Amino acid sequence: MRLLATGRVLCARCGGWSVAIPRASAARFLQRFQHDGSARCVSSAASQAKEEKLYPSQGSSTNLQNVWSGSDKQVNIRGNSYDTDEWTNTPDSILSHIGRLLYLDENHPLAITRRLIEGQFPGPVYGNHVEKYPVVSTAQNFDVLGFPVDHPGRSRTDTYYINKNTVLRTHTSAHQQTYFRRLDSLTNGQSIEQGYTVTADVYRRDAIDRSHYPIFHQMEGAKLWRRPSTDPLQYSSETAATIWADVASLPVNDVVVEDLNPTIHAERNPLQARYHSPEEVEAIAAHLKRSLERMVDKIFKEARKAVSGASDAEQKPLKVRWVEAYFPFTSPSWELEIFWQGDWLEVLGCGVIKQELLINSDVPDRVGWAFGIGIERMAMLLFNIPDIRLFWSQDDRFLSQFTAGEITRFEPFSKHPACYKDVAFWLNSSASSGGSAAGGAMPFHENDVMEIVRDVAGDLVEDVKLVDEFTHPNTGRKSLCYRVNYRSLERTLTNKETNDLHNRVREKLVERAGVELR
Repeated sequence: MRLLATGRVLCARCGGWSVAIPRASAARFLQRFQHDGSARCVSSAASQAKEEKLYPSQGSSTNLQNVWSGSDKQVNIRGNSYDTDEWTNTPDSILSHIGRLLYLDENHPLAITRRLIEGQFPGPVYGNHVEKYPVVSTAQNFDVLGFPVDHPGRSRTDTYYINKNTVLRTHTSAHQQTYFRRLDSLTNGQSIEQGYTVTADVYRRDAIDRSHYPIFHQMEGAKLWRRPSTDPLQYSSETAATIWADVASLPVNDVVVEDLNPTIHAERNPLQARYHSPEEVEAIAAHLKRSLERMVDKIFKEARKAVSGASDAEQKPLKVRWVEAYFPFTSPSWELEIFWQGDWLEVLGCGVIKQELLINSDVPDRVGWAFGIGIERMAMLLFNIPDIRLFWSQDDRFLSQFTAGEITRFEPFSKHPACYKDVAFWLNSSASSGGSAAGGAMPFHENDVMEIVRDVAGDLVEDVKLVDEFTHPNTGRKSLCYRVNYRSLERTLTNKETNDLHNRVREKLVERAGVELR
């Protein structure tokens, strides 16, 4: 599920989740994916051992460094070497973060949040997994999910390429087919597990501000039910009855739910009529919604407890509402919003899985639901963390505030002054007019500015904003002015330090973006 870490949960410009189009044979699939075997089941040692056998890990040693070779012809990531080419655009500032595995540090707020969500999807029905190794093929990240060749998410302005055929994953959906097939492969198709969650760090070129970071964390989950392999619609009543029995077994909660729209709407939220019956979809939707209502109820009860100290019994019921949505990989689809501190906040996206995706994953006799959620988004709400950069801080004044299994409100340990500096420049004519973003020269993109600033100043920058732009009436040249806010989370920056940083940013803009400074 291709998600944003914060703000709008689902990234509309990048297409959200996507449905697979071409079907590959099992042998071709295993050959294509054999290098990406970093799945880890954190629910049981036995299943972890079996999974390790099915999907052997690589590059998991934490003492390996991610470095460019001296010749710039190869990049080494956790002990694995990759050839570089004209598509390569992953800088050292990103490589240096690979292997931090914040979501596995039990006392880190991201790991605490992960565990809290996983706890609402327990075994043996669900397996809770993580994907440690972030390098995947472009086939995994785009092709098998049905991304068109001209989709903006494929552009080097959005995605970190190791080379033309290899990227740092941009979403956990790069592993989705693996997990659908895994559910079917365990114990010869008679798996106890019927669903999963998977958490991973994902990488995307993006803006610089307090709610965006080029590396963030996602969790997606799914629940599948088996149907007859022949004429499944003929037996849809039996399938629906099985799902309704599972709905009845879910614990009841006191969540106040606003759900005004019908489950199926011919135009806004259509039924996959070729594959599903209305009664099946009604049952799947009921199970999905009650499962996710239960999850967010638990999460926000813990958050309110941290704020007020009130027990579960003393708190007012959580208010949630379901909003119709569109995702290419689910139909019907919804977003879940919660009423939190006076505002409605979107927290996740979900829906009934497109049957084509299950067919292309070699599990055509399954139906089910899926959801996706941004871990940073939830953690910032839970712990009252105001700046996404803090998650990467190694300052003990931050880290010492959190303990596994506990929700505590973050207490700011300092507020250092901001230092604003502007940089204005003319774009060259080719950058202004656009061009190909494939391997080779790229047209100018705002993410190029973000990447240059990030490479030079790292986490010493709080945000970068476009404050002025105009086109010269005579020459047609375009001018842009960006304001950079230099502010450390941990200390006061000196004038000399910020001046030096800003001068380097200006130099890199000329060198790498080909602009003319004003």
